[in-house]
Amino acid sequence: MEVKTERMIAYCLAAILLVVGVICYAAFAKKVPEQPLRIMFDNTGGNVLFDHKEHMSESGYGIECADCHHDLENEGDKPSACGECHVDDGEDAPKRPDAFHKQCKSCHDEGGGPVNCAECHAM
Repeated sequence: MEVKTERMIAYCLAAILLVVGVICYAAFAKKVPEQPLRIMFDNTGGNVLFDHKEHMSESGYGIECADCHHDLENEGDKPSACGECHVDDGEDAPKRPDAFHKQCKSCHDEGGGPVNCAECHAM
């Protein structure tokens, strides 16, 4: 075969594989999990990658949903965004990073996880 013909076959094969890959990616999309696996909290002390699954699974820390999401009344309810109840009026409302830090650090200080800042905060 000529080089031109071989090159044309290679380009056609690459195009076919690209189309098949895009179709498979779009057609067989994974189901979005009900609960987030990991959440990135942005803050000035360094971003924190919170592993939701690790904290709530029995093989991890085994923390109940209501321990962090205090607005849950029934098991299976979805938590509300903090800002729905806690309005930042500029006066007594805690800032979001301060509230998370207070809540997270209290469990970590009780022996529920790392206590060294750099183990959670990515500088």
